[in-house]
Amino acid sequence: MKRMRFALLFAAVSFCGIVAQAQQVTVSVSNPTDFQRQELVEVDAKAVRQKLGIADGQPFKVINALRQEVAYQLTYDGKLLLDASVRPKGVARFTIVPGQPRPMKTVVCGRQYPERVDDIAWENDRGAYRLYGPALQRNQERAFGNDVWVKNTPDLVVEQRYKLELSNHAAVEALRKAGNTAAADSLEELTTYHFDHGYGLDCYKVGPSLGCGAPALMDGNQIVFPYCYTQYEILDNGPLRFTVSLTYETKEFRGDRVTEHRLLSLDKGSNFNRQTVWYEGATKPIDMASGVVIHNEDTASVYMQRNFVVYADPTDNPAGQNFQIYVGVIFPEGHAEQLRVPNEGGANGINGHALLVRRGVQPGEKVTYYWGSAWSKYDCRNFPAWLYQMASFEGNLHNPLVVMVE
Repeated sequence: MKRMRFALLFAAVSFCGIVAQAQQVTVSVSNPTDFQRQELVEVDAKAVRQKLGIADGQPFKVINALRQEVAYQLTYDGKLLLDASVRPKGVARFTIVPGQPRPMKTVVCGRQYPERVDDIAWENDRGAYRLYGPALQRNQERAFGNDVWVKNTPDLVVEQRYKLELSNHAAVEALRKAGNTAAADSLEELTTYHFDHGYGLDCYKVGPSLGCGAPALMDGNQIVFPYCYTQYEILDNGPLRFTVSLTYETKEFRGDRVTEHRLLSLDKGSNFNRQTVWYEGATKPIDMASGVVIHNEDTASVYMQRNFVVYADPTDNPAGQNFQIYVGVIFPEGHAEQLRVPNEGGANGINGHALLVRRGVQPGEKVTYYWGSAWSKYDCRNFPAWLYQMASFEGNLHNPLVVMVE
């Protein structure tokens, strides 16, 4: 009888041990390269829940090797995002357990701004961006591409920039109409996001160009400029990734009615947006491109390789600003033609575009590329450093961190 009780007790203890083990999952992130890596990694969230034995919607916590709870994000497409820092040839491990996580600080977010002609603006701890919406197109303002807003703080600043600018715009205009130019200039200087108030500004010129990284169809060697989006859906909104789906107006192109779609995302810690583009309605191969606008004030600071293009933009006031905005586009799969398209006469301050062109994109084919920026007053002090950063990022795409769920 005692032996039976002992056997039952041993079985119960063993079963509890199995249950306890099932309530913990380890995620290991291995670095195959010879240098330090810090970037977001994706884990199959469904697999984690299955191993934990918890249902969809049940909370869990992520713990690092120092027993600290860390932020994570569950994405619209079923991924668990973790911010991993991994030594050269090293491994970082995270432990996942059931439980209610602590509040997480939002580092990446965005929204539509109907109060500012339907801009969609988003940011992370490295920079901020915006693209233009249907209200701007109805106003017939010709702005086609992606805008860059530089910042020199990891804090979220875009919401405050819009609020400060828009809440004072009427007062500035009223002072001008009353002939009080000095007071209007003073208030504008204090409130506009075109001036630096200590955390960055908007001084990148887009206008009738692709700006930084917008895609375009190509008719031979001529750019067929997109206009503003017609529909959008924000799929992820922090704390670690922003994702938005965009649909553009249908247009006639080589006998087809073609609709452009974009899926765009930005991660914590990254200087580069990831963008996937496809053209619905195309019945034959098409050419598409992306790149950067080249401004008249600096036509020399352009560098092009087989799969990326880089430019040191002089800003909208080079003499006054005295700094540079570094921009670039990467086609990681290569197979792109380098092309510089001039803007005859340099109208609107635009000398032309430096492009990477994908010829013969098949109907329905999705093209994924990356575009982004840095600022000489923040995270990238000079052009050679930006060249290195571009090359390093492109190399990392081909040597991703290796994620295992144990």
